[in-house]
Amino acid sequence: MSQQISSFFPSSTRMQTLQVDSVQRWMEDLRHMTEVECMCVLQAKPIGVDEDSHQGELIVTSGIGAGDHVARNNLQTLLRRALVVSTELGKMFQRLEKGRWQRVHSTAVRANCHVRSLVHEYSAARSTPPEMQKYEKSLLEKCMELTNITERCLHTDDEFFLKSMREAIHEILTDVSDSFSNMIDMALANEIRVLIKQIESSDCVQTIGSAISNLLSLTQDGPQLCSIIAKEGAVVALFKICRQDRFRDLYAHALRTVASICCVEEGINQLDKVDGILCLADILTDESSVEAARAEAAAVVAQITSPHHTSTQHLASFLESMHDIVTALIKLCESASCGEVFLLASAALANITFFDSMACEILLQLNAIHILLQACKDRQRVDTPYSKDQVVTILANLSVLESCASEVLQEQGIERLLLLLGEKPSSSNPSEVAACERVQQKAAVTLARLSRDPDVAQTAIQLKAVPRLIELCRSPTERNNSDSVLVACLAALRRLAAGCPDSIEEADHHQLIKPRLVDSFLLCSNMEESFV
Repeated sequence: MSQQISSFFPSSTRMQTLQVDSVQRWMEDLRHMTEVECMCVLQAKPIGVDEDSHQGELIVTSGIGAGDHVARNNLQTLLRRALVVSTELGKMFQRLEKGRWQRVHSTAVRANCHVRSLVHEYSAARSTPPEMQKYEKSLLEKCMELTNITERCLHTDDEFFLKSMREAIHEILTDVSDSFSNMIDMALANEIRVLIKQIESSDCVQTIGSAISNLLSLTQDGPQLCSIIAKEGAVVALFKICRQDRFRDLYAHALRTVASICCVEEGINQLDKVDGILCLADILTDESSVEAARAEAAAVVAQITSPHHTSTQHLASFLESMHDIVTALIKLCESASCGEVFLLASAALANITFFDSMACEILLQLNAIHILLQACKDRQRVDTPYSKDQVVTILANLSVLESCASEVLQEQGIERLLLLLGEKPSSSNPSEVAACERVQQKAAVTLARLSRDPDVAQTAIQLKAVPRLIELCRSPTERNNSDSVLVACLAALRRLAAGCPDSIEEADHHQLIKPRLVDSFLLCSNMEESFV
C-alpha cells in the first residue's frame, strides 16, 4: 500500500521556481547552451541533423547561484545535468546497437561536454570531497576516451574492426554510466548534508523551513534519492524539529517530508532508531496540535505500516503505542475538516487493521463503525474513491469479528455496502478506476463475511443485494472489467444462497451457484454483457 499511500500525499513542486530576474536567468541559460554547442561544433563537425533529437536537447539550466538560493540552485542544476547526461548515455547505447557511428560519436561528444560542464560548475561552487574528486577524474578520462574511440570508428568500413570496437565502446560506456551515477550520488549526498546541517544548526524558522522544502522536493524524484536522504540522517534531524515546541509551526512540513522519505526501508529504520513512533503518538494525542500536524503524523503512520514493506522490525515498537495511535486516528477521522485529512487518517487505520487483530477490537470499542459510516454520508470528508477504499478496507477487516455484524446492522451499514458495490469512476484516470475496483471488491468481501450472520443475510436479501451481485457477475462493464470483483461477488452470492436458497432463481443457481467457483468464474469472465 506504500505506493498508494504516497500518491495520497499532497503533491509538491519538483523544481521550485528560481527567484531571479527573468533576463538574468535567460542570460545564464544562454551561456551554458552556447558553451556546449561550440564544443560540439569544434570537436565533431559536421553535425548531421538527428531526426530523433528533440528541440532544446542541449542543456538548459541556471548556473549555480549564490546567497540564499545556493543549495536550491545546486540541487536543481545537479538533477538537470544528471537527467541530460543520462539521456545522452541512453541514446548512445541504442545507437551503438544499431551501428550508427556518426550519431554515436556526436552523442559521445555532447555527453562529454555536459559532464565537463557539470564538474566544472560544481567544483567552482563547492569544495569537492576527496572521494568525489577521484570519481570526477576517472569519469572525465573515460568520457574523453569514449569520444576518441568513437571518432576512430568514423574513418573505417572494416566490419571486423567495427565489431571489436562496438564491444570495447559498450564496456567503456557501461563504466562511464556507473561512474557518473556514483559521482552524482556523492554530489547529491554532499548537498543533502548541507541542507541537514541547516536544519540542525539554525534557529531561524524560515531557514529551517526552506531546507525542509528542498528536502521534500528531492523526495519526489524517486526512491533512490529518498535512500540517500535517509542515509545522511534527514529523518533524525526532522524528528529533532518535531520534539521542540518552538518549532511547532514546522511540524506538519517536517512530518510530510518524513512520510516521503519512509517510502524506503532506510527511512523507516532511521525512524525506529530515534523512537519516531513515540513522537508521532505524542503529536497525534496532543489536543493542542494543529490538525495539519496530526494529519501529517497520520501520513507517516500510514507509510510505515504499509503491507508492502518487507521489514517489520519497527512494528514491535509500534505495538506499544498502538492503542493511543488508533484512538487518536479514529478521532481525527471524526473531526476531519476536509477530505485530505480524513484520507490520511483512514489510510493509517486501514493499514493498522491488516497486521494486528487487536487494532480491530480497539476500533469496535471506540465506535469506529458508526464514525466511518457517518463520514461516508459527509461529502466534505469522504469525497473520492480513495477515501471510500480506506473505509471499506477497515470494514472488511473488522467484519472478521463476530460482534461486528450487529453494529453494522444498527448503523444501516448494509445499505452503504450496496452503494459501494455501485462505485463508478468519474474519469478514465487509471488510478481512479483501480480505486473503484478495490471499493467494489472489498464491499463484496465485507458483505460475504457479514452474511454469516442470518440477520445480515436476510437484510441484504431484502435490500436486493442478490440482483446487484448477479448484475456485477454477468456484466463486465458494471464491475469495471475486474476479475477480482467478479470473484468477490460470486463468493458473496454463494454465501447468501447458502443461507437463503430461495433468493436465487433457478437459471442463476445453475450458472453461478451450483458449478465449482472456477467454472462460474470462467463462464462470467467470457460472457458478453447479458442479464438473461
